[in-house]
Amino acid sequence: MMNLVLISFLVAASAFVHHEFKYLQPSRMASCFSAIPFLLSLVAIFFLHYLKRQESKVYLVDFACYKPNDSCAITKEKLVEAAKSFGVFSEENVKRMEKIVDKSGLGPKTYLPKAILQKEPKLCLAEARRETETVFFGAIEELLEKTWVRPKDIGILVVNSSTFCPTPSLCDIIVNRYKLRHDILCHDLSGMGCSGGVLAIDFAKRLLQSHPNSYAVVLSTENANSGTYLGNNPSMLLINCLFRMGGSASLLSNHPSDRHRSKYQIIHTLRTHMASDDRSYNCVFQQDDGQNIIGISISKDLMNVAGQVLKFHITSLAPLVLPVSEKLKFLVTFVGSKVLRLKMKAYVPNFKMAFEHFCIHTGGRAVLDTMQKSLQLQDWDVEPSRMTLYRFGNTSSSSVWYELAYCEAKGRIKKGDRIWQLAFGSGFKCNSAVWVALNNVEAGSLKNPWRHENIVACQNS
Repeated sequence: MMNLVLISFLVAASAFVHHEFKYLQPSRMASCFSAIPFLLSLVAIFFLHYLKRQESKVYLVDFACYKPNDSCAITKEKLVEAAKSFGVFSEENVKRMEKIVDKSGLGPKTYLPKAILQKEPKLCLAEARRETETVFFGAIEELLEKTWVRPKDIGILVVNSSTFCPTPSLCDIIVNRYKLRHDILCHDLSGMGCSGGVLAIDFAKRLLQSHPNSYAVVLSTENANSGTYLGNNPSMLLINCLFRMGGSASLLSNHPSDRHRSKYQIIHTLRTHMASDDRSYNCVFQQDDGQNIIGISISKDLMNVAGQVLKFHITSLAPLVLPVSEKLKFLVTFVGSKVLRLKMKAYVPNFKMAFEHFCIHTGGRAVLDTMQKSLQLQDWDVEPSRMTLYRFGNTSSSSVWYELAYCEAKGRIKKGDRIWQLAFGSGFKCNSAVWVALNNVEAGSLKNPWRHENIVACQNS
C-alpha cells in the first residue's frame, strides 16, 4: 500500500511540475523554483516513512529443535523402574506416577538426560549445566547451518529457562562458546514457565523494532535435571511425569533484504498476565515440601485458572486477528453480557477463520482436551500438539516449535498461511505469537526433528 501511495505521489508531482513549467512565463519561473525544496521534502518524508515501515517488520529466518540421541531415550516402563530405583518415592507415589504417565498422552519413547536415568541419579549443578549446554549447542549448530548467519553478526540474544539460572548466566555460556561480539544485547528470562518461549519472541521482536538491521537469536528450554523432584508430595510429582528434555533456537531478523529467504513474518504478539490474582499466582509454585525438598506444586485450580486467563487473552486477541463478521458477533455478545448485563451465552469466535495452523503448548492431555473444546477445534487442528506430546513429551517453552516443525514435516505450510502459537505458564500467563508463512515450506528438504519419524497421527492415547 505504501508503495502505491509513494508512486502515485511522485507521478502526480512530476505531472504537475511538467504542466506548470510548460506554460509559465519567464518572470514567474523563479518563484516556482522556490517550491522545489518543498516538493523534495515531501518526497523525503514519504521515503523515510516507507523505510521505517520496512524496518519495523520482523522475520523468522529459520528455527531448529534439538532432538536428543537414543542414549537419552526412555520408555514409560523404564521411567517407572527408575522411580523405584531412586529409593525416595513411596510405593503409593510410584503407582501414582505410573498412573499419571499412562494417562498423560506421552508415547512409548521420549527423552531425559542420562544423569537422571542412572541407578543413582546425579541431580547437581554440573549435570544441569551439561544438559542445557547439550541442548542449546545442538540447536544453535543446526540453526547456524540452516541460516548461514555468522555468530559475529548476531546483535541480540534472548534465552529463557525457568528453573535453571546458573552463574555465569546462560547467555554468558552462549557468548563464550560462540565468541559473540562484545556489544551484544543479552537477556536471560527466568521463572516464566512454559510460556517463556513465546514471551521471549515478543521481547526479541520489541528489541529488533528499536535496533534496525539486526539479528536476534532466541533460545528456549527447560532443565529436566534441576526440575526433577525427589520427594513425596503428590502435588509435586506431575513435573517428573510430563516434562522431558528438549529445546529450540530461532533466528529473527529485521533486515528488509532477509524477507525473501525467511520462512515467516511475525504479525502479532500478545501477553496476558494474571499474577495480580492470588489464585493464578499460586497455581504453579516452586517451593519446599514438608521435608525441605524443592519442587513445583501444581494446584487443582490449574485448569480453571487456565480457562479464565484464556478468556481474557481471547478478548484482547480476537479484535486483532478475526475477520469483520466474527468481530461483530463477538462484540455484540461481549457488550450484551458485560456492559448491558444481559443473560447471553458467550460467543466463542471461530479462530479457524483467522488461522490455518494451531501450535498449542503441550501442557498435557487434559490441557489439550480443554483447549480443543474451548476453541472448538477439530482433531486435525490439535494434531501437532498431541503428536509433540506423544513423541517428545512436555518440553516446556520450546514445545510450540516442535509443533511448528511437525506442521512443516507434514507439508502443511503454504504461502500465506497464518500460524497461532499459544502458550501458558506460571504466574499465571497466556502468551501468543501470530506468524504468516512467506513461502511454501517443502517438507522433503528439511532438517527437522520429525524427519525420520513415522508421523502418522496418533489417537488421543
